[in-house]
Amino acid sequence: MNTEMCKPLQALAALTLLMLSGIAAVQAAEAKYPTRPVRMLISYPPGGPSDLTARLVAPHLTESLGQQFIIDNRGGAGGTLAVTLLTQSTPDGYTLLMSAGGEIVIAPNLRSKLPYDPTKDIIPISRVGSSQLVLVVHPSVAAKSVKELVALAKTKPGTINFASAGSGSTAHLAGEQFKYLAGIDIVHVPYKGAGPALSDLIGGQVQMLISAYSSAFAHIKAGKLRPLGVTGLKRIASAPDLPTIAETVPGYEVLSWYGLHAPKGTPPAVISRLHRELATIVRKPEISERLAGLGVEPEGNSPQEFLAQIKTEIAAWGKVITAAKIPKE
Repeated sequence: MNTEMCKPLQALAALTLLMLSGIAAVQAAEAKYPTRPVRMLISYPPGGPSDLTARLVAPHLTESLGQQFIIDNRGGAGGTLAVTLLTQSTPDGYTLLMSAGGEIVIAPNLRSKLPYDPTKDIIPISRVGSSQLVLVVHPSVAAKSVKELVALAKTKPGTINFASAGSGSTAHLAGEQFKYLAGIDIVHVPYKGAGPALSDLIGGQVQMLISAYSSAFAHIKAGKLRPLGVTGLKRIASAPDLPTIAETVPGYEVLSWYGLHAPKGTPPAVISRLHRELATIVRKPEISERLAGLGVEPEGNSPQEFLAQIKTEIAAWGKVITAAKIPKE
């Protein structure tokens, strides 16, 4: 075989060797990570749904990866404080974020000077799961159904205060969408997280909250809160007698989700390792059951699927905000 005929074969062999070397390098990087504890930022204070979800999966990540995953609650600014801290951290896989959705897909439509771009400055690793929310009121509110609540709000405009986990949070926009579609005048009261908002609702300082089902369930069971409806298009299996809000307010639908993120620049091998471990964890029967108990449907999707969902939801929430005439801050 002459020299000219050998050149393509030599090039192919070199390319194959390069690919194999690249695969070996990725596998080596994955094998080394992590070598020290990992900080997991939470966008809201303790007690909220993102916090509960993170505390459920963190011990299993610790067990599977051999290093402690430390919860670090950094509530504030409607969840955007934690995202900002993430984008300012070293992109090495040792600072992650468990988000609650609003600070990723709603905040870009509400804040004119948001210090990050959720589609460019952070890397989505995987969505742990999604859930419906539930509209709950303090027992002193003279309404036992969504229909009665709407009628009460129309009779006494501006007198019903609804809490949220902060301006721009999913709970905030869920309340604003309810206000817009029902044609009522209710007043938004922002808090620094779902936990504080829920505490004040139980104490009677506010009258209404659209909360994660996981956070409200125990208080509903104890009679401290009255549930009026869930935010999906179908009733939930664990509470089949609880109607959807859409049965009274056509077109109403809000879902919340909880996902893991890393800062831009984090090595692909680390992202791959985290996604694979998280997807395995959320599909374990005991974890799936506990997530279901929190009202969360397990997902564990890929980074690519997660990013596509984020882009779609940013556009969808933009339309809701425009229709409701909510001004940017």
